[in-house]
Amino acid sequence: MTVQRCDILTARVRGVDYWGGAEVVEKSVPGLVMRMASAADAEILNDMIGTFAAYERLPNQSTVSALQEELASPNRVMEAVLAFLDGVPVGFAVFFQTYSTFIARRGLYLEDIYVQEHHRNQGIATALLRFISRIAIERNFGRVEFTVLLWNTVAIEFFEKLGATPTSAWTTYRLSGEWLQKLASESAAHNAL
Repeated sequence: MTVQRCDILTARVRGVDYWGGAEVVEKSVPGLVMRMASAADAEILNDMIGTFAAYERLPNQSTVSALQEELASPNRVMEAVLAFLDGVPVGFAVFFQTYSTFIARRGLYLEDIYVQEHHRNQGIATALLRFISRIAIERNFGRVEFTVLLWNTVAIEFFEKLGATPTSAWTTYRLSGEWLQKLASESAAHNAL
């Protein structure tokens, strides 16, 4: 799978505080309300993650219990925003904190952003991205970063219209599965000497 890495450096966002379960009403999309996800939202989030994984042609190992555990943890890494249109869940964004050694600032990594197919092109994804950008600005973070599958030209065009720029000097790599286990066991064997 080939991905493209992008940055959003600044953004303008409207709304109210996103903490404490407060909801943000997006005036540019009538009926749209966004809020941070809690452990109680794990089933809603998991359903949309499954649909999104199928759209991206990726295997899905997400479970309701894993999401509940992460969202309830005081040390959680993942945060999520849910979008509701007229009270019905229609989209989400999952993100987490990063750190850039080169700009010496924290940032947010947008792991996934998804809007149900029949609700696309209504401004919901833009509203979700505004919401996350606002979080980054309020936390004094330097950027929001994400990857886009190269075949997903719709997403690439969407992000570029918002001012995101590809960082073509980077290629994403991943260690997982047996290769991750092998490397870790080699480290343990080396330390035992």
